[in-house]
Amino acid sequence: MRDYDEKRTQFKKLTSGDRILSMVVAPDALAAKVAEKTGFKAIFVAGYATAASTRSLPDRGILDFGEMLSKLREIVATVDIPVFVDGDTGYGDTENVARTVRAYENAGAAGIFLEDQVWPKRCGHMAGKSVVPADELADKIKTAVKARRHSNFTIMSRTDARQMYGLEEAIKRSHQYQDAGADMIFIEAPQSKDELREIANEFPNTPLMANMIEDGATPMTSVDELKSMGYSIAVHPTALTYAHAYADKEFLQELHTVGRTEKTKQHMVTFNDFNDFVGLNDLNTIEQKYSKAPMQDMLNQLKLK
Repeated sequence: MRDYDEKRTQFKKLTSGDRILSMVVAPDALAAKVAEKTGFKAIFVAGYATAASTRSLPDRGILDFGEMLSKLREIVATVDIPVFVDGDTGYGDTENVARTVRAYENAGAAGIFLEDQVWPKRCGHMAGKSVVPADELADKIKTAVKARRHSNFTIMSRTDARQMYGLEEAIKRSHQYQDAGADMIFIEAPQSKDELREIANEFPNTPLMANMIEDGATPMTSVDELKSMGYSIAVHPTALTYAHAYADKEFLQELHTVGRTEKTKQHMVTFNDFNDFVGLNDLNTIEQKYSKAPMQDMLNQLKLK
């Protein structure tokens, strides 16, 4: 059985002090495994990528609690690094928030974020968002803190108020969410590097997350620059999903029009590299250890004794 408490503690250490944790959102278990083998220290599970990989639909509040929980379990079972998860609005009232927190915690998540959008929510960089009164998410944060069974299960607040009401309101809400018990702060879609710096200056002693979405509302900023501003997490939520879609399109266009993969093959991993990613060598080792011949040898040795 995996030590989830160890992973939660590990996540806390990765986001503490002057460190910055670079994370990608994994749309599926294979992407999570490749990210781990590439050197990433934690994985993010989020609604945008899950809606695309599971339903081929946009992030518009279509996924339900069960689908997100299933994706979380899939990825936690695949990697040996901490997994942080998108909790959306908690999928209902405070009772549902408590259920979500306990279920995600039991599934092995290192932490969760909860947001103040009106359900059905949408991607934080899409137009047309709306938010609930700040007291509503503050109550959900309090509920989440009370519901968690391990103090090192990280609870992050997310506000989407910047788009509708400006940065000042988003910062004000985040202070309220912090007072309600949030361990980390996430203000979605700041619209300039100056706004990123202003957020960091407002929360100098609080772990902060920044969201780097290609073609999104926030200017793309390097991990090192975000670290210098004071951020603890830099997450790329769409990169793998967009890369997958691009690769699929390029490959399928060639296969459909040419009938073979001569051009796109140079951009694929090799047969052996892929087998390494999915752990074939480890499985072969187990198979050899417990195959019929070795087991018979062990039985014969027992008889001799």
